[in-house]
This record gives sequence, C-alpha cells and structure tokens, in this order.
Amino acid sequence: MRIDNQVYDRIGDGWWDEENPLNLLQGSFTPGRFAYFRDVLARTGTDPAARRVVDIGSGGGFLAEEFSRLGCRVIGVDPSEVSVRTAVGHAGASGLDVRYVAAAGEHLPLADESVDLAYCCDVLEHVADLDQVLAETARVLRPGGIYLFDTINRTFASKVLMIKVMQDWRLTRAADVAWHAWEMFIKPAELAEGLRLHGLRLGEITGLGVRARKLGVLRNFVRVRRGGISIGEFSRALDVGRVASTRVSYMGYAVKAR
Repeated sequence: MRIDNQVYDRIGDGWWDEENPLNLLQGSFTPGRFAYFRDVLARTGTDPAARRVVDIGSGGGFLAEEFSRLGCRVIGVDPSEVSVRTAVGHAGASGLDVRYVAAAGEHLPLADESVDLAYCCDVLEHVADLDQVLAETARVLRPGGIYLFDTINRTFASKVLMIKVMQDWRLTRAADVAWHAWEMFIKPAELAEGLRLHGLRLGEITGLGVRARKLGVLRNFVRVRRGGISIGEFSRALDVGRVASTRVSYMGYAVKAR
C-alpha cells in the first residue's frame, strides 16, 4: 500500500480545525508527547530557554508552538507548503515567533551543528529515506544535542490498530485516507541501530499509547465516523500519553556524541 502523503496539501489548511482528520494529532497526542519531552529535558538538565530547535515534519505547528512557549527559538520544517502556510498563520495569530520553511527531512536547510534540540513526531514512518533523515538530524545537531522522537512499531498489534481499525475498516476509520503502510513502521531495534550509525546515543525508549478504556475507545471510533463527535473531541478522549507497552507506538530520546 502506498502512503497518501499528498493529504497534507489537500487538507493541510485545517490542522487546527477540530473537524479536520489532521486534528487527531492535537487533542491528546500533543499534550502526551510534550509532557514526556519536557520530562526528558528536566532529567537531562536541559534548560529549553533560548535553545535553537528544529521541528522535523512540523505539520500545522502543534508541537512547534509548545516549544516556542518554553522560550525556544523554533524552526519548523515540513515538505507540505500548505501545512507550512497554516502553521505560519496560526503562530502569528497566537503571537508566537516560530520560523517555518518548506523542505524535506532528508535535506534540512540548516547549517552543520546549528541546533541544540531536534524532534520528529509522527514522521519517521512516512519518510522516503529514514537513514537520510537520521543522518541530517545528526548533522544539524550540536555535540551533546538532544533528539526527541516518536514513531510506530511494526507489530501485529500496530497492524490491527493503525492499519485495520484506523484506515481499512469503514465502520471505524475517521477518514478515507491511506495514512500509513505497515511495512514502513519501524521496530525499536531498527531505529536504535540507525541512531547509533549516525552518532546518536539512545537514551531510552518508552511506550506511547491510548490510556482510555478500550470499550470506550472503540465506541468513539464509531461515533466519530458517524459524526457524533468531532475529531478534536475524539482525540482528547483517547488520553494519549506514556504507557508501558511499545507494541503499537513508542517515543524516546537520543544524544549526539560529543
């Protein structure tokens, strides 16, 4: 199955619209990821204020705005020009100074060792060349810089939830879009090896997942498909955050060798 990455240009003007399928990544995904990333920064003794940060695959700017509020100097990079325009407009309306540029993660428009922090969320399982994205990330990070990430594991559980429930089954899918291809999901050991090859020392990996009750989640899949609740309401009800299991999705961090 081919991933429909063009969807980010077709509907990328609606990232912040709670009826837009892309808003699924905001409701509880953004708070869940960001809470973990802030914990990592605290545990590694990293003060985010005034740090230069690159958001690789910034989409509509959900996480870029959160890091900007911490005092970071954020550069959002995304291949979708529509999404970039949306992110620029929302940041401006929110009074946030975030810089965005339309470019791919395989070719970051940044100088060598020019950022203190890089992060990549819901992106690695979409890219054409994972190794090149990791190489570029390592290139732009300063020695001792931190790389934050999350992605989807390639397991039977992820095939059921992310492929069957989320995009194949008509009763439960929120939109008729091929968001993912199971073959492009990444096992933690594979990502760890890719990080190592580019001088990024893995700090930890932990689960990222839904913490709401399974029966309620299934019911809400059907409700959002039928228009009973918005995508935003659905996302918030999922209560996504740190979990013990990495069977479906996982997140973590790595540090560039000094």
